[in-house]
This record gives sequence, structure tokens and C-alpha cells, in this order.
Amino acid sequence: MSSLLRVQGQIGPRTLLITTAALPLTGWAVHAVALHKQLAKTRRDPLTGLLRRDAYTARARRLLARHGDDTAVVMIDADKFKAINDGLGHAAGDTVLASIGARLTAWAGPRAAIGRLGGDEFAVVLELTAARRAQRLEQLVRMLHTPVVLDDGRTVDVAASVGAATPDVHGTRDLPALQRAADAALYDGKHTGRAHLATAAHATTPSINGRRAGRPGTATWGRAA
Repeated sequence: MSSLLRVQGQIGPRTLLITTAALPLTGWAVHAVALHKQLAKTRRDPLTGLLRRDAYTARARRLLARHGDDTAVVMIDADKFKAINDGLGHAAGDTVLASIGARLTAWAGPRAAIGRLGGDEFAVVLELTAARRAQRLEQLVRMLHTPVVLDDGRTVDVAASVGAATPDVHGTRDLPALQRAADAALYDGKHTGRAHLATAAHATTPSINGRRAGRPGTATWGRAA
């Protein structure tokens, strides 16, 4: 006790007050870090680790604003995914979706916006110059067509359709407009095994809820396709 009094005498009342006041703040800082980590988890899809729609949209818009014509908006749809779920079970379907997420991350890199929009639909916005677009999109298609090995050792043949739209072709950096065009291009090339770049004509495709009209899920406003 006497040693504590000596220390208090050496520290001084002002320093002691500041130190004491800082203790609750330290506890709050720890809580804030934990809260930040929890919020970061909610920004990501737990199955694939990709960004959820809102977080993806915010990051995608920043990339479009920063890089302009040197960006690409890419839409990805897994082919015949329902057959995998129905034939092999939902655990196999989850493995396929997680594999797609990992492949998109490896392809696009850490600075891209990579999102799972829902179900077996994904979107990527990344910096990509016109000179490299065709080559890089071909690379993506090859990656997405590589068979997936399940936990039990079985191999599943997988495929995905890919459509892309770019600000220089469409004269806009508006994310919904570019996604609509990329989505329309994707469906023009569905099951062809090739990535399709959207033309100006794809921008005029009728849309509902930000997606191509007639696409499953577009009949109800506010519902993700």
C-alpha cells in the first residue's frame, strides 16, 4: 500500500487521472475491434468468402470512378447448377460454389470487387485494359470449366457462362447499366463455352429490377435475379 502511495505521488494527480480515464477507453477499443471484425464478416458471403451485394456494389463503383475506361464489369452464371444440386446433393453444390468463388478471386486479384449476387450468380469489376480483355476473359472461362473434386473424391464437370461490359464501349460508368449489358451478353452466349463482350445493342435489352427481362427472378421488383 505504501509503495502504491509513493507511485501515486511520483505520477501526480493529472497523470493519474488521464491514466484512469484511459482504462474504459481501452476496453471500448477492444470491443470496437471485435465489432469491426464482426461487421466485416457480415459483408461477405459465408460460403464463398466473396462480398455480399451491398459491399460489392460500393467497391465496384469506386473502381469504376477511379479507373474509368480501363475497367470491365463481368457477370458469371454457373451452367446446369441445379442438376448438380439435384443429382449429387447440396453439399456438392456448395463445394462447386465455393470453388467458383476461389477461382474468381484467383483470377481477378485482391484489388477487384468480387461479389456473389445470389444463388449461382456472381459479378466482378476489375481494372482491365482493352488490350488484355479478350485474353483475360478466355483465361477466366478456362478456369471456370476446370472440373471440381469433391470431398469424397468424386469429380464434377462444371461450366459457367460469362458476359462482360466496359465503359468505353457503352459510354457510361454507371454500374447497373453495365451489369445489364453484361448480363444480356452472358445470355446471348449461354452454354457456348466462350465469354461474350457486350455491344451497344446489349444496353437496349429490356430489363426489370436491373437484370435482363425474362430472367428468373425479374418478375418481382426488389427481388434478386
